[in-house]
Amino acid sequence: MLLNIDGMKPIYVQIAEWLEIEILHGNIGCDEKVYSQYQLAEMFNINPATAAKGLSLLADENIIYKKRGLGMFVAANAKELILLKRKDQTLKQLLFGVLTEAERLGVSDEELFEMIKALRN
Repeated sequence: MLLNIDGMKPIYVQIAEWLEIEILHGNIGCDEKVYSQYQLAEMFNINPATAAKGLSLLADENIIYKKRGLGMFVAANAKELILLKRKDQTLKQLLFGVLTEAERLGVSDEELFEMIKALRN
C-alpha cells in the first residue's frame, strides 16, 4: 500500500486502515504481534511518532492491545470490530452520498433498489 501523503486523510489514519486491511485479509491473525511503530515507520518512510499514533488509534478502538514489554497484538474480536466499524461509518457515508444524489436526480427508492440488484448480478 502506498500512503497518500498529499491526501485529505491523515497519515496515521491511513496506517491504521492499512493494518485493519491486513487483519481482515488474515495476514495478521488473532493474538499475533502487530508491526512496531519503528517497523511501520521504516516500511512507509514516516516518522515513528506518526506510526505510533496509528497504532494508538487501533488500541483505543480495542482492535489491538498492548502486552507490556512485548508490543502490540491483534485482539480476538478484531475482525468483528473492524467490520462493524466499516459498515457503520464507511457504508453509511457512501450511502448518504448516493441518496443525496438520487434525490437531486429524482431517482426513487425502488429505482435505487433495482440498480443495486442489477449490480450484484
